[in-house]
Amino acid sequence: MNSGTIKHIVIAGGGSAGWLSGALIAAQHQAQEGSAGLQVTLIESPDVAPIGVGEGTWPSMRMTLKKIGVSEADFIRECDASFKQGSRFNGWTTGLENDFYFHPFTMPQGEGDADLVTAWQRGHADQPFAEVVCPQPALCLRGKAPKQTTTPEYAAVANYGYHLDAVKLGLFLRRHCVERLGVRHVSDHILSVSSHENGDIAALQTRNSGAIEGDLFVDCTGMQSMLLGQHYGIEFLPQKHVLFNDTALAVQVPHLDVNGEIASQTLSTAQQHGWIWDIGLPTRRGIGYVYSSAHGSDEQAELALRAYVTKNGGPAEIATPRKLSFNPGYRQQFWHRNCVAIGQSAGFIEPLEASALVMVELSAALLSEQMPANRAEMEILANRFNDTFTYRWERVIDFLKLHYVLSKRTDTDYWRDNCRTETIPAHLQELLTLWQHHMPSRHDFFRVAELFPAESYQYILYGMDFNTDAALLTPSSIRRADGYIRDAALLKDKMLSGLPGNRDLIRHIVQHGMHKI
Repeated sequence: MNSGTIKHIVIAGGGSAGWLSGALIAAQHQAQEGSAGLQVTLIESPDVAPIGVGEGTWPSMRMTLKKIGVSEADFIRECDASFKQGSRFNGWTTGLENDFYFHPFTMPQGEGDADLVTAWQRGHADQPFAEVVCPQPALCLRGKAPKQTTTPEYAAVANYGYHLDAVKLGLFLRRHCVERLGVRHVSDHILSVSSHENGDIAALQTRNSGAIEGDLFVDCTGMQSMLLGQHYGIEFLPQKHVLFNDTALAVQVPHLDVNGEIASQTLSTAQQHGWIWDIGLPTRRGIGYVYSSAHGSDEQAELALRAYVTKNGGPAEIATPRKLSFNPGYRQQFWHRNCVAIGQSAGFIEPLEASALVMVELSAALLSEQMPANRAEMEILANRFNDTFTYRWERVIDFLKLHYVLSKRTDTDYWRDNCRTETIPAHLQELLTLWQHHMPSRHDFFRVAELFPAESYQYILYGMDFNTDAALLTPSSIRRADGYIRDAALLKDKMLSGLPGNRDLIRHIVQHGMHKI
């Protein structure tokens, strides 16, 4: 094995991370035992229940599902999925009535071709930035779907991802992997790790299936990080000094009006010691309060969660919320020797902006695309992988912290502490200094595939009343920017008149399917 080709990939752990990784690797490398492709084995412990609260995805999930050969209609039916067009943030800036803004998935009209920020500040500042430069917030406010009944699978009128049932997603992917992609599924509990003399992992010892040998091992064992963390002792870099939230209370509630519209955006509502997510699925809502245990108690959080549900169209009584504790941070390395960590075994930051599943997608995709042919290549690819994902975790932290730094709330220590200079990453502090006179642009970000492009930063900055004192625009620049703003308004009217409601489209898909490209 140590000098031979890579033939067998062993994935430790199931859930969304394990099965997405298995699907992407198997689909690209024709994972069939005895064939010329790779063999993929996934070991999933029957003793470990999935967490099941990662219910938001990015638009990237559409291409991931398409790449692994999944029907979008089947996915929507079997994963209780609905459409997500971005996020709405309530109460983050001042906490006052009508304090909200959008971070839509669709980029502004004329992105990169005009100074929309200055044009908005000087001619349209009485209206929210996102609603002036992009038609998508209006679709969310009116409960519109991002596509029509005749739009083919995975195609879009407005850019979209999904809200989904994470437990059902894992089961759906497991069935697809085993039945369609040739992944070998071992339902067993991993007891220990066996190593070669050189320190590489040789096999995983299981309770009932004996030793399962492999050439490359993917750690999807969640926060316990059994391979990378426990076996190899790769250091965990905590980030609680930057992002304070470490606890969540989650609950599922029914739709009281089964014919009511399903929100096509994640609702993120600020609270005294954190924020509440509210995600609408066709059959229910997933609601949870993520907060800092150093700033508020579990009892305070539960009272706030119950009050939110009652106030926002939920039942008067809810089940006891499920408590989840986590340590925000990420590993110093993600690929060490012949072991790659994907998902929570690599790191976890609070669910704001739903970065968890997209980090799984990106990690599994890069591993699959850069799959080493042999052990000799592994160190080179590992260094590249580690550099890429260290950068990505740092950018996730910057972007999430931005939401807190810009808040003008001073009603609790939680909000005041979030604005203390010593809690703000140096890179983000530099950008905020630049953005006092220069709007966020491609010059601020250096990777080809940025997690959050400059336009995403613009949506947050100017949604939260940040002021950029930019240079004067030339008459031609003003005309160009105003033209794009008019285009956004016209496109908004066209979309509002031509798109169905979110629930109506989902019902149509469930009953009749979708057009294939």
